[in-house]
Amino acid sequence: MKKLIFTLTICIATVYMASAQIIPSFQFGLKGGINLTSISKTGTFNSSNQAGYLGGVWMRFGALGFNVQPEAYVTSKNVTVDGFKAKFTSVDVPVLFGGKVGAFGFGARFYTGPVVSFAINKDQNYGSAAGNIAHLNYKDQNYAWQFGTGIDIRSLSVDLRYEAGLTKQDYGANSTKINLFNLSLAYKLF
Repeated sequence: MKKLIFTLTICIATVYMASAQIIPSFQFGLKGGINLTSISKTGTFNSSNQAGYLGGVWMRFGALGFNVQPEAYVTSKNVTVDGFKAKFTSVDVPVLFGGKVGAFGFGARFYTGPVVSFAINKDQNYGSAAGNIAHLNYKDQNYAWQFGTGIDIRSLSVDLRYEAGLTKQDYGANSTKINLFNLSLAYKLF
């Protein structure tokens, strides 16, 4: 009898975990966090790294254990190149593709995808950056590629990402790519 109950429990748990990955889902929420920016040619971790912030919205939809996660957030990036300090703000729009394992509100995610950064400066404010996003005006924007992992605990998520710059940025007399790590906390609204 004990073996039968144990076997039934394992079967029910397996069916529940499999259906949690198969059923289509949609989630939407808020996120905020910090980033560590580097434009060093010698590596991402060095003494010139500086902290910034990020905050915005995300959504995730998918089925069969795979998902797509578009996001939009405002981020501050602080950099130092050869003594020249720059601080800039951008609206970043990543579209991440990945997978998830887990059930019962707990799980781990792995994902990758492109990110477009709409710089907000004297030539472009928040309104014009949002207009460029809405009108799909991606010419002359900054591009990068993100790799990351996340942990879901019910309505909370913690993500750790690496962003590798694809386009070069001009800072003073230098032209280089921006690389960064970001750590964020997200809350699922629905």
